[in-house]
Amino acid sequence: MSIVPPDRKTEAFDNRVQAATIAKNRPDVMHMNNNEEINFPNHIANFSKGLPHNSTTGEVVPAAYTTYETALQNALNTRSSAPFETVQLGIPNGRKLVNPSAGLSFDLEGPDSHHVTIAKAPRIDTLEGAAEMAEVYWMSLLRDINFTDYDEKDEVEDAVNALNNEFSAYPNWPKSTGGNMTVKSVFRGNYLGDNVGPYISQFMVRGNIDKVLGRDEKDGWVKFGTCSIDQRQVVAIKDSDFVTDYDEWLEVQNGRNRSVDPLNPGNNNYFDSEPCFLRNGRDLATYVHFDALYQAYCTACLYLLRTEAEFADGIPFKNSNKQEGFGTFGGPHILSLVTEVATRALKAVWLQKYFVHRRLRPEAFAGLINAHKAKKADYTGKIDASILNSPLLDKIFERNEKLNKKHNRGNKQGSYLLPLAFPEGSPIHPSYGAGHATVAGACVTILKAWFKEKPMSGTILEANHDGTKLKEYQGNDKNQITIHGELNKLAANVAIGRNMAGVHYRSDYIESVQLGERLAMGILEEQKINYSEIPTYQFTKFDRTTATI
Repeated sequence: MSIVPPDRKTEAFDNRVQAATIAKNRPDVMHMNNNEEINFPNHIANFSKGLPHNSTTGEVVPAAYTTYETALQNALNTRSSAPFETVQLGIPNGRKLVNPSAGLSFDLEGPDSHHVTIAKAPRIDTLEGAAEMAEVYWMSLLRDINFTDYDEKDEVEDAVNALNNEFSAYPNWPKSTGGNMTVKSVFRGNYLGDNVGPYISQFMVRGNIDKVLGRDEKDGWVKFGTCSIDQRQVVAIKDSDFVTDYDEWLEVQNGRNRSVDPLNPGNNNYFDSEPCFLRNGRDLATYVHFDALYQAYCTACLYLLRTEAEFADGIPFKNSNKQEGFGTFGGPHILSLVTEVATRALKAVWLQKYFVHRRLRPEAFAGLINAHKAKKADYTGKIDASILNSPLLDKIFERNEKLNKKHNRGNKQGSYLLPLAFPEGSPIHPSYGAGHATVAGACVTILKAWFKEKPMSGTILEANHDGTKLKEYQGNDKNQITIHGELNKLAANVAIGRNMAGVHYRSDYIESVQLGERLAMGILEEQKINYSEIPTYQFTKFDRTTATI
């Protein structure tokens, strides 16, 4: 005899209505941009990569930008991707705009993309915008210095002093105890746990203990069923910097495809022949060049499920004597949920990218600086003077001159362009917010909601100098490292790894992880009504307040 109630269809419908009502009753938000698009001539401060640019200054061709603006407005009015077929691109069969209509899609779960937002992006004529560009320049200069060597290298000390002194009023430097950024905190994240322990999160290096195969944490293998995931990564070789010559830069802005494929053996001049544990900015940049967007968090979840990590106290069945979770509140549930939020987060940030902010990428900001310094254009008053007058630009010029001579680029002269870790430069979508960072915020929020916050057990590890092995971390803060802190750090490593590649700014990371957090919290809230069990999620948000769902 069946015990399934006959009115289940009606109850399922009512649950969907209730979830939709929760979503409908969320407060409306205002999407506000920084007005650069109307305040600056010729759209110099807005994203235009992939469109045609003039050969002298690198500014976008106005008529082409008009086709882009018109397509955005028509797509918004019709909720269709068809208008983007009218956009004038820079190179026939070149790179294409990346999914501009994604932000217009509806979703059946979590906050609608139009019901979450982020703050205005820093402008290029403000100290905040200049400071963020300066940090990305410094990151490019220090890409090949291992994080474990930061306290020994004069160049890192120079970067810290320059950023502290020239841009002291910038509010978002990751500061250590005492109020200033130091060689310990430079280039780190802004949230709880980011400044504690090694730079790289334990979830990007450690492995599970495997008694069958005789592996311990230092071997770096994460169990995935009967297989294992190797935490060693294929990385780019030292000095693999690109787009340092103006003609090369112009081609990239116009949409020339110069990407590399890690599976193509013909690209051995780009990739190191030996995989390694992540050690420096270049390694992180390579990781975030080719990762599946939820990869780091799926691996972290697999790691946590196979260690002594516990589900949080509010997760059902934790203390049951008769039941354990599986399809709900067990391993299969959390593994699917931590990846489920990724595309929902992307839809929200894609709305911000294309339909609200259209912030230019760092490589384009550097193009403006290069045109000004080369006297091809005068951006006095349009770009904050603190970056135009910074001694940092002399270092960039010298670095690019060496690269151009070494690789026989252009006229082999220097430039003020941003040395990029990716041959093709940034993706063909605007900078703000950041897709990687939004996904990071969403996935990490799910993990923090499910796994109990407690000290990280076992040996705290970091890569040795050549990345071939893991060694014990010797810092005096190793006992302060926690699971949630390392999850925050994991989000920072992935998001800021994009900055280290030269394709994002700090505020892209700061705002976007919180956007992802809001998406994930909304999904947990709406899903909750569908369970026969009653979960309670409680964790510390990125802003250090406590969330309870």
